[in-house]
Amino acid sequence: MATEFVDRVTVHLAAGDGGNGCASIRREKFKPLGGPDGADGGNGGNIIFRVDRQSTTLLPLHHRPHLRADGGGIGKGDLRHGADGKNLVIDVPEGTVVKDTNGSIIIDLVEDGTEFTAAAGGRGGLGNAALASTKRKAPGFALLGEPGETLSLVLELKTIADIAFVGYPSAGKSSLIAALSAAKPKIADYPFTTLVPNLGVVQAGDTRYTVADVPGLIPGASEGKGLGLEFLRHVERCAGLVHVIDMATWEPGRDPVSDLTIIESELAAYAVDLDDGSGLLPLSERPKLVALNKVDIPDGRDLADIVRPDLEAAGYRVFEISAVSHAGLRELSFAMAELVLAERERRAEIEATPQRVVIRPKAVDDRGFEIRVEHDAEGPLFRVLGDKPRRWVQQTDFGNDEAVGYLADRLEHLGVEDALFKAGAKPGDTIVVGGDDGVVFDWDPTTIGGAELLGSRGSDARLEDEARATRKERKAAYHDRMDAKAAVRAEFEQERLAERARRQGSAGSEPSAATESGTDEE
Repeated sequence: MATEFVDRVTVHLAAGDGGNGCASIRREKFKPLGGPDGADGGNGGNIIFRVDRQSTTLLPLHHRPHLRADGGGIGKGDLRHGADGKNLVIDVPEGTVVKDTNGSIIIDLVEDGTEFTAAAGGRGGLGNAALASTKRKAPGFALLGEPGETLSLVLELKTIADIAFVGYPSAGKSSLIAALSAAKPKIADYPFTTLVPNLGVVQAGDTRYTVADVPGLIPGASEGKGLGLEFLRHVERCAGLVHVIDMATWEPGRDPVSDLTIIESELAAYAVDLDDGSGLLPLSERPKLVALNKVDIPDGRDLADIVRPDLEAAGYRVFEISAVSHAGLRELSFAMAELVLAERERRAEIEATPQRVVIRPKAVDDRGFEIRVEHDAEGPLFRVLGDKPRRWVQQTDFGNDEAVGYLADRLEHLGVEDALFKAGAKPGDTIVVGGDDGVVFDWDPTTIGGAELLGSRGSDARLEDEARATRKERKAAYHDRMDAKAAVRAEFEQERLAERARRQGSAGSEPSAATESGTDEE
């Protein structure tokens, strides 16, 4: 059988990565110093959950749990910025609760059109045009785009209904919804006919409200038996509960009072984990009505007359009804409307109460990072944790010495080097910026990065304006150059004359040697 209703799914999200910035110098005829014109990269796309009332199931996410948004475009020369990645918008049903993998609630999506950014895209890297300053006029590097956020979330659908019908399988809950509203659920004479919650809209006088049934409640449902554990979440938002009790059960060992007691114990064992500020009560403490169904059967009417006094003595409002003949349905519908109106008034009072706004300002001594000292077999390890250092490392192109120098500038200005000194770091110690996947450095505070090869930190010596020499200084420098050239020419002349004399001496000694050789032969 094809799956049509899914109310819980785990999704794996990957937002778009930011585009890299561009390092470019403007080249134009008759403008040799055009300056940097590398543009910024585009931002990565976000993954957004949007409430859509036309959606009734999480089935699309069940078939497609891995979601990825588009990345940002790379920056280009001539100040052509990269395009932003397109956001991925996912429609979810009203009443979807977003949780992390540990079960903690992140947000409850209950209003049509509500949007929630589940995974934020990475920011695009700055181009060298944005990195230029009065001291670094022509940066030879750009920043990389930040990676998009990746995480896994659990989505749970909790039906938004005002009244929930609970009871044993085949108690007539689906028949009751069909009789009270225009809903047409599947109805059959065997247990577990209803496999998914059914919703119906009921009109009682001027009050309109929704009703839902919870299928598969049996003993042990709160522990996972039957279908109850899967669908008890759908009654968490209800203003009240209606116990539908079968007056014509054919199962041995069952009676209406014991059925009610068992269902009540299962409701008490289920923990309501939704806390949206509305002050929801546990299911066992919600307002309840009891509907003795199937009284159109002779034995059912007699049994209802027997158990009704006991139930009323226990504090329940009891209604004898028949989903087939519609007997007692009008009285039951108006009683349910009273519960709904009382709950709506209570929530209106809560919403009208001014909410206290809690402001948590940033601490004065908050440096934006922390140094954690760890120890391993190779010695101490200093880990730099913080949002800014982590982002800066992700933006750095470690294949560019000038970019590494720029990273050193940023960390030094943030105060990381001073904090490392105070923490006891020494040259050569291992420094890790980030968590377990951070970047590892062998720290040497005296090491000069690529940017500092061009001058002091944050400057470019190639573009610094030097003081203009005076006329006397230029004349002295000219004579020094002329004297140096004359000295070099004199040295070359002496070497040339010495080489010439050596060659002449060698040529004069060759005939005498030949004469001696001829005498010996005679």
